[in-house]
Amino acid sequence: MSTQAFAVLAVAVAVASFVQGSSGLGFALIVAPVAGILDPGLLPVFLLAAMIPLNLYVAWRERTSIDLRGAGWITGARLAATPAGLALLWVIPDRDIGLFVGIATVLAAVVSLAAPAFTPGRPAYIGAGAVTGLTETATGVGGPPLALVYQHRPPAELRSTVAVCFLVGEMASLVLLFATGEGRLADLGPAVAMLPVIAAGAWLSRLVHHRLNARRTRLFVLVFALVSGLVLMLGP
Repeated sequence: MSTQAFAVLAVAVAVASFVQGSSGLGFALIVAPVAGILDPGLLPVFLLAAMIPLNLYVAWRERTSIDLRGAGWITGARLAATPAGLALLWVIPDRDIGLFVGIATVLAAVVSLAAPAFTPGRPAYIGAGAVTGLTETATGVGGPPLALVYQHRPPAELRSTVAVCFLVGEMASLVLLFATGEGRLADLGPAVAMLPVIAAGAWLSRLVHHRLNARRTRLFVLVFALVSGLVLMLGP
């Protein structure tokens, strides 16, 4: 990767780290299109590896707000669906995966706009975990299902619980990708090189994350889901 391309990617990662550290979402939406344009070979390993330290920080920072019950059900379903996400890489063209996931995400966001407030239960947790296991392993983007499930919960609960779910899921996806030859150790190099940038964005997020109220967070979640769905539908 050229110095100029590295600098562009670093800016995207810094902005994405700040956004996700503040809201709990957005890293993959910002970084995936940029990484895909600069070097498609970076996906999904770079994206998954780069999010691990960020989600570890957010989960620790707001550990008292984690929804352990929801995280447990989501993580179990997500781990169970991870092999199916790998299978999608083998049997379905990348553009078709993005189109399918994008349409489903946009429809879910539109329905959420009209649906009354709800408290998520076991079916919602399991469904979100399963869909995330499919999409994050195949594309590196897994935030929308979790965001929609927690859209009516307090912002700190959303950020911390989604971070925990991401953290476990990202490590599981990486292990499976490496075990099956879909990932290489060399692919981790760019993520390691971005650690100072990720740390800077995460540190800055601590200055504003507590100022986001529930209404603004839900609006961000719905916009995030709609935009990410459209990005996946349009493809690289």
